[in-house]
Amino acid sequence: MIAAASVYSIIVTLTFIVYVILIVIPYLRRRPDPEGRVEAFQWHMFVPCRDEEVVIGRTIRMLRTTVPQAHVWVIDDDSDDDTAAIVQAAADVDPFVHLVQRRRPEARTGKGDALNAAYFRLNAFLPADTVRADVIVCVVDADGEVAENILRQAASPKAFGDPEVGAAQVTVFMKNRDDRTPVPEAGRARNTFGRFLIRMQDMEFRGQIAAVQALRGWTQTVGLGGNGQFTRLSVLDDIAARSDRPWHGSLLEDYELGIHILLTGHKNRHLHDTYVAQEALHDFRRFAVQRTRWAQGNMQCIRYIPEIVRSRRLSTVGILEVCYYLLLPVFQLFACLAAVTLVIAAVVGIATGAVAVPLMLLLPLAVSYLVLGIGPFFVWGPLYRRHCEPDAGFWTSVMWGFGVWLYDYYVYVAGARAIYRIARGRNGWAKTRRNAEVDVAGPIAKDA
Repeated sequence: MIAAASVYSIIVTLTFIVYVILIVIPYLRRRPDPEGRVEAFQWHMFVPCRDEEVVIGRTIRMLRTTVPQAHVWVIDDDSDDDTAAIVQAAADVDPFVHLVQRRRPEARTGKGDALNAAYFRLNAFLPADTVRADVIVCVVDADGEVAENILRQAASPKAFGDPEVGAAQVTVFMKNRDDRTPVPEAGRARNTFGRFLIRMQDMEFRGQIAAVQALRGWTQTVGLGGNGQFTRLSVLDDIAARSDRPWHGSLLEDYELGIHILLTGHKNRHLHDTYVAQEALHDFRRFAVQRTRWAQGNMQCIRYIPEIVRSRRLSTVGILEVCYYLLLPVFQLFACLAAVTLVIAAVVGIATGAVAVPLMLLLPLAVSYLVLGIGPFFVWGPLYRRHCEPDAGFWTSVMWGFGVWLYDYYVYVAGARAIYRIARGRNGWAKTRRNAEVDVAGPIAKDA
């Protein structure tokens, strides 16, 4: 068993190092994308909401100011607060603002269902002679803030200016990444941890995830996220024609949609030169709930692997990339078990005298661990400083690099919790509380 665990750990480590190299190279070589003509398309922003009274008014004003060409469709998922009233008040004075009202028992069944409701409302709103390939839908979180150039980048010849492109995902920033006191009433230790967690999320999205998307641009398998996700309406129609609705039941409905788009033969693109900003979480409990939902949704999408492998619309490297990503939480969990097995065996062996480690081997072992175990995580500190935060100091980037190594251990916690939920048959969609929220109603939050 120990030998098997050793072999598995070595294979997983080497595979991960190769993967890191593969995503860093296109990330470093990437060149800026051109902009396109916004007026060539119709734009519709979908904003799913549940109990978002603390942010939704500001988000509507931001969208109407920053992207005034776009209609704003706010989907109220039967909120218990004043979300619907705030949206309706805005809609009463602005014909570009629309309220999509959902009620239980149909409501609160997942973000995908809420987006489907907006899709069908948009269908009823558009004239029959609309050129649906020229209509672009963008999903924005209730606390999202879009960049001023987001529509110009989406209209780029490399994005929707190319008729083969069905969807595009923008880079995600954490808008509170420089917040010095994320929990004003808390002590120094809690605020320090909160700042660390926020910074790591910004590094994750602007660094690691952006780099992964650069690789996927080469493999033609760009994934979609839940915030800043653009899709051509005609492509949503193609998916709905196959299964009566565009979005499906996975807890990772965004990446799942991207899979369906690829399987229909359309291309996905990542827009590196614009962004949507969202709020990073500053406490681990809510963070764990969010990431558990993502890990579980990832595992739910594993069921698409047979169809992906059979697809003639994806290249061999594209199939490998998608399958690796979908199976990654499982690989990580087994890697964790293998590592724990090896550590226990080593401790027991050394304590009983069955295993003797020559003193002269300690330094090479430590160096090997630093290079192979920490190095693939550490590199993101300097890379993030170079590409995202050039004003930060060198030693700050070093600390960020070691922080990524510690931060990424969350995947084991999230993966284990996701498997536990799957085993218990708990598939409910739980809303992640905003930092400014005091109370969130609804029993579904208990399902996290």
